[in-house]
Amino acid sequence: MDLSEVTTLRLGGPARTVVEATSEAELIDAVRAADEAGEPVLLVGGGSNLVVSDAGFDGTVVLVRTRGIDVSADACSGAMVTVAAGEDWDAFVAHVVEHDWEGVEALSGIPGSVGATPIQNVGAYGQEVADTIVSVRTWDRHEKRVRTIMFTDLGFAYRHSRFKGEPDRFVVLTVAFQFRFAGGLSAPVRYGELARRLGVETGERAPLQQVRETVLELRRGKGMVLDADDHDTWSAGSFFTNPILSADAAAALPDEAPRFEQPDGTVKTSAAWLIDHAGFAKGFARGAVGLSGKHVLALTNRGGGTTAELLDLAREVRDGVERTFGIRLVNEPVLVGDALV
Repeated sequence: MDLSEVTTLRLGGPARTVVEATSEAELIDAVRAADEAGEPVLLVGGGSNLVVSDAGFDGTVVLVRTRGIDVSADACSGAMVTVAAGEDWDAFVAHVVEHDWEGVEALSGIPGSVGATPIQNVGAYGQEVADTIVSVRTWDRHEKRVRTIMFTDLGFAYRHSRFKGEPDRFVVLTVAFQFRFAGGLSAPVRYGELARRLGVETGERAPLQQVRETVLELRRGKGMVLDADDHDTWSAGSFFTNPILSADAAAALPDEAPRFEQPDGTVKTSAAWLIDHAGFAKGFARGAVGLSGKHVLALTNRGGGTTAELLDLAREVRDGVERTFGIRLVNEPVLVGDALV
């Protein structure tokens, strides 16, 4: 199997061995067997955050296809919901919204699996999965046992977690969420663009289903909802994270550059703004790869592209931003078999 068949970029060469795990036992057994054989392991859920080299992966690829949603506690105030790693994330968000639980409605339309979300603390439109995750049940490859890691030990930060810091140690088995029942209303809307589209003030609530539908509309407008017929969606989502700067570095940016003060005194700015103002407009292309025609943060395969071409484009964009603003962008997707040096 070529990994282009299981990644949203539709890029990546062959895997030496592929195992499809449809149960938790199969998932653990596949990883344990590969570890005991000294075989490299690549876990693939929705394939939406992977950039795999053209040479492929010389090891065992485990396709995480586990299923199951268990509501272990349900009351008028909300629910504790435990979800198998292989469940589709957006289908799960739809399930949550249908039950009038609030907390992930602004994360609608994000491709991938539930098990991948805590790894990089998936977030969008003012919400992060860290807002609702209580614990993550894992297979610890070092200690060779099942471990449940509670929220306080997950190390959540902007697009980061303990799992990202120890990338070859844990296999996510299930994720436990705590949701509040809010009578059909969303969590307070924190993101200005979403609030304006909803016609509410930042910090106010809106109907859950309306928030979900509005987020899906916004994401479609940016090519961030998968569509096999739209090459703007043949991407790994946002390719670069928003830079977190010191106050002095943020002050050195042009006056019109976005600035979002953080609780620790640092300042977040917009990677998309930096890319656009460094001369890389929507639709900027190099052969069969290019920036999305809808959003400069997405690097896309226009059909027939290669991973090498995509990474060359990423380097060109990153280096152009650094020359213009002195800020070095960092890739968000996981690079397999390649490095952005």
